[in-house]
Amino acid sequence: MITIIPAGQAQPEENVNVLVLANDADALEVSLDGVDRVELQFPKFTDGRAFTQARLLRQRRGFAGDIRATGDVLIDQLVQMYRTGFSSAVLKEGKDPADAERQFARYRAFYQGDAVVPQPLFARG
Repeated sequence: MITIIPAGQAQPEENVNVLVLANDADALEVSLDGVDRVELQFPKFTDGRAFTQARLLRQRRGFAGDIRATGDVLIDQLVQMYRTGFSSAVLKEGKDPADAERQFARYRAFYQGDAVVPQPLFARG
């Protein structure tokens, strides 16, 4: 599940090396040396480039640190964010974290593999 951070409660952390990746940046070409967290921006909910960036970072680059969604983060996108590799998300202003957690209770398993569990359901032990 994604760590959900209410709007206004995301604080800078000491000794955490953060890379803020622009939407048009190639996730396959950026240096990840010493990076603890990558922040990917959703400038508006209809812009899904950050989903692709997260998946590339997790699956192709093998990035094991925190991938955080920022910007226009809506509750109904959180499950897909998790499946593409996000590990934390800063909710849009006015969104209730309890509503966000209920999304994950609704969708407990998926038939297809994803960035978190690459095997499809039928191949899992």
